[in-house]
Amino acid sequence: MSMPSDLEIARAARLKPLAEIGQSMGIDPRLLEPYGEGVAKIKLAAIAELADRPKAKYVVVSAVTPTPLGEGKTTTTVGLGQAMQYIGRRATIAIRQPSMGPTFGIKGGAAGGGYSQAVPMEAFNLHLTGDMHAVTAAHNMLSAMLDNHLHKGNKLNIDLHNITWRRVLDINDRALRNVVIGLGTKDDGVPRQTGFDITAASEVMAILALSTSLQDMRARLGRVVVAYTPDGEPVTAEDLKTAGAMTVIMREAIKPNLLQTIENTPVLVHAGPFGNIAHGNSSIVADLIGIRSGDFLITEAGFGADMGAERFFNIKCRASGLTPDAAVLVTTVRALKVHSGRHRVVAGRPLPESILKENPDEVHLGGANLRKQIENILIHGVSPVVAINSFPGDHPSEHDAIVEIAESMGVRVAVCNNFAEGGKGATELAEAVAEAAHEVNNFHMLYPSEMPLREKIETVATKVYGAAGVDYQPAAGRQIDSYEVNGFGNLPVVIAKTHLSISSDPSLRGAPTGWRLTVREARASVGAGFIHLICGDMRTMPGLSAHPAAESIDIDEHGEIVGLS
Repeated sequence: MSMPSDLEIARAARLKPLAEIGQSMGIDPRLLEPYGEGVAKIKLAAIAELADRPKAKYVVVSAVTPTPLGEGKTTTTVGLGQAMQYIGRRATIAIRQPSMGPTFGIKGGAAGGGYSQAVPMEAFNLHLTGDMHAVTAAHNMLSAMLDNHLHKGNKLNIDLHNITWRRVLDINDRALRNVVIGLGTKDDGVPRQTGFDITAASEVMAILALSTSLQDMRARLGRVVVAYTPDGEPVTAEDLKTAGAMTVIMREAIKPNLLQTIENTPVLVHAGPFGNIAHGNSSIVADLIGIRSGDFLITEAGFGADMGAERFFNIKCRASGLTPDAAVLVTTVRALKVHSGRHRVVAGRPLPESILKENPDEVHLGGANLRKQIENILIHGVSPVVAINSFPGDHPSEHDAIVEIAESMGVRVAVCNNFAEGGKGATELAEAVAEAAHEVNNFHMLYPSEMPLREKIETVATKVYGAAGVDYQPAAGRQIDSYEVNGFGNLPVVIAKTHLSISSDPSLRGAPTGWRLTVREARASVGAGFIHLICGDMRTMPGLSAHPAAESIDIDEHGEIVGLS
């Protein structure tokens, strides 16, 4: 008998009033601002009001290097949060808001799956409370003010050939990657080449995720660098007198959103920075509330442990001051078989039949990726728990192979079936996480803030990615040097690379060594507080596939959404 669809399961869930969910977290109903049914914003005053409550154990959920289909990291995060109640603990979950680009593209939504979902599912995956649109508007307000400044005489002496600020839109649209603006009459602006990124790649989105208060967000927005003068001096949003207006647009968006799971576990959904071009983690303000609202705060970091978890440790924790107590590393039989190098998985297509055949040797071969991702968490002094996200076609011998790998590394491991069983299917994982979180750890950053940018890049590349070294193309080298001169050298780094390999080459599986990381370009996200390095052909505006999900999404005769996944 087949399971109902995610949407059918979500609609059948019996939701509790959000005032009741909030009270279970210690949040007074007067601090909630309802947004229709099943969604509310939490006033930032909750941070101070909860400050005297005990701190929860802080757990980050990461994964092995994923296949294009994903390995169920959000589903495991939600299932683990639900499972805590089965072992007598109270958990709060903190996750990102999905971008509508992937929702209508090929990836689908990001509410979890099966009986481990955040609900209401439609609101979660679509507009929610309008935060994405606020980010879009604030970003484009700065774009408009920049071009208006150029049109009105360019008193700041901005170099037209060194403008770094583009425009954003929360839809996949490859035709907007590179555009020319200002065409028409002289009253239509200064003609120049620019382009669009997807909203999740906006620095404003990263600022939303990394701000600790409304005033901190205001200061960060003021530090955003949009361009440079011919002498290499940065021009900021503050220089353009736009940071205040951007903050006003973002004033409501900085309040975290409260939802719940199918089993009524509280879920904080806030911010959605990209996991490759940005740091890929949900907001600090949500965590500052969640850390005082139960026994465990369970949050998720984007993509594999080499990406989202590394940035969680070195960027998010550096900004928040919070320290993790444990980590979860999600893996699947499918992912490790792909990392054996013997199978090719394509998003939107069925799995190859060969990958479904019992073959624990392939799991061991691809297990090199799991071992390296375990190491990537251990080098930060945090205890990982390997979560085997079970699929119906898995074989017991293949699960045993993963258990052998984890135990050989001296870490805990648990099999999860929370997609089909909800929280009950993740109780083994919950027990293991609770044990790990109560052990004394030695959490530390991978590098100090004062380390030069090149040394930070090389530290991440060699210690986390397994690279033999780093090469810089001339433009990237000049940009890094200019950032050091302009006082940005104390910022942490985000290395924008493929998420499909620990290396920068998506075709390299497992845990490759002996390769070199090539940095093509460097960009300064000074407001967000990091430097990001572009490696390979990274897209900040995705395109649609031949048959995007949008083709199947519609409303039925009753006005209900169909086809959303």
